[in-house]
Amino acid sequence: MTKFAKFDVVTDDSDHFFRGSNDGKCINNNSKGEVYRSIMREWKILEQNLPESIYVRVYERRIDLMRAVIVGVAGTPYHDALFFFDIAFPYDYPNHPPKLNFHSFGHRVNPNLYNSGKVCLSLLNTWTGMKKEQWDPHGSTMLQVLLSIQGLVLNEKPYFNEPGIGLAFFCESLSLEYNEAVYVLNLKIAHRLLRKPPRNFDAFVRAFYRERGPAIMDACDHYMHCHVRVGYFTSGLGSGSASKSSDKEKIQLSRYFMETMKDMAPRLLKAFRENGAPIMDRKWKWEEPLDVENEDDKSGKPKSMLKKVVEKIKKAFRWKTKI
Repeated sequence: MTKFAKFDVVTDDSDHFFRGSNDGKCINNNSKGEVYRSIMREWKILEQNLPESIYVRVYERRIDLMRAVIVGVAGTPYHDALFFFDIAFPYDYPNHPPKLNFHSFGHRVNPNLYNSGKVCLSLLNTWTGMKKEQWDPHGSTMLQVLLSIQGLVLNEKPYFNEPGIGLAFFCESLSLEYNEAVYVLNLKIAHRLLRKPPRNFDAFVRAFYRERGPAIMDACDHYMHCHVRVGYFTSGLGSGSASKSSDKEKIQLSRYFMETMKDMAPRLLKAFRENGAPIMDRKWKWEEPLDVENEDDKSGKPKSMLKKVVEKIKKAFRWKTKI
């Protein structure tokens, strides 16, 4: 992905979640104001310090808006997944933190990322926390927000992000099941992104999945054959590869995960092939003819097997909102 700039200025803001906000009018029209200068400082910090796994686009005509994509890191159930966020700076920035909306496609992939798009984070003042964890007008930056989401939210065991969840053995078991459910949702989001990438990231999304498609399908293959726990496949990511185990050593994964993967993995494989990923001649045992139009029902909700997994997790979290 080296040919894609980590930071760039673009013009098309037509699909931005916060495009209707009025905050940007006074900011853009006052290039000598403190808010304008604060946002320009943010641009400079991001341009000079973004890691390889975060990409940002800012808008020439609406400097109060920004869009970022975070690549899920190895060693988590979010590996090789893309997470898009629309960002807006308020009219009194940095006195108040930026506003964020997560491109969830209706899926709850993390206790801190709601299917409504809400991002729950102390640094954004959308969650309670110690004073040092909350937004500091004199020191906090947009870069810190993005790094916090990548490192603290999209982590190895997101189940424990939910307040009140202990570290007992049965919680570890639920955490593993949560990772399985999350991984399937990540695949569904990948499929949606290939069908309709966010503006200004079209080429990026398609190039990313062409490059990472083979590794993603290898991970699916290992997971479905119970060779490694979900989130721990690392082949091609620079940190070794998952070793195949004997039948006696095979890891036990939930029946729900296996059923949903049998449905979702072939659909994503077909999308990767249509996108030009170099896997045209490869064949997996679980491949079968597909009817892609039936991926979701008309309401956009996942199929029944995944619903059962999510309901189980919801009971553990005592969630009242739908996932």
